[in-house]
Amino acid sequence: MEPGEGEEQEGTVEDAGAGLSAFAEALAATVGATSWSADHGIARLVVERDKWVSTAAKVRDEGMPFFSWLSAVDWSRDVEVGEQVEAPDDLDERFEVICRLSSVKTADAVHLVTELPKDDAQVPSLVGEFGGAEWHEREAAEMFGIDFPGNPVAKKHLYLPDSFEGNPLLKSYPLLSREVKPWPGTVDVEDMPSTENAEAAAQEASQEGEE
Repeated sequence: MEPGEGEEQEGTVEDAGAGLSAFAEALAATVGATSWSADHGIARLVVERDKWVSTAAKVRDEGMPFFSWLSAVDWSRDVEVGEQVEAPDDLDERFEVICRLSSVKTADAVHLVTELPKDDAQVPSLVGEFGGAEWHEREAAEMFGIDFPGNPVAKKHLYLPDSFEGNPLLKSYPLLSREVKPWPGTVDVEDMPSTENAEAAAQEASQEGEE
């Protein structure tokens, strides 16, 4: 049953949150999630990768049929450009692959998450359950180097020339443009005029008008 289905339309934000929490808790128990949470209209389920496809299908069948997007996060100690990790020795290096499935009737959504070791970065493709996953998996493969067995075109580039080497969204990948101009770049902004200067300018303009 879709969260909120069969309930009164009127209610508080707290009521809606409680409904999503109950939905997420029940779903997590059904699919054997390693952890779950529900905040701001989004349920988050973390599952082992061998349950990735079956859980996505279950979430769809439980009222979240819209495949929104799939992407990844690179948790890495080695940061080539930008701020370094504060406590690199405490960081568990890994990839997180995240898929968002949402309702077509309400604003509720589920973020399905699985973690991959850096030395075995692969997870079964969702293309068999969601045709729209093909493009997103190709992007994640190109930008992070993650493999998606079952997606016949996962290794075919979307953006970069075939001769391009490396995966630009890895934190360890050196981006020359960011070395030249660090993200988000330095922006020159003039200071706002002070109150005193504004009052002086107004008085001067008034005097000129009297003359």
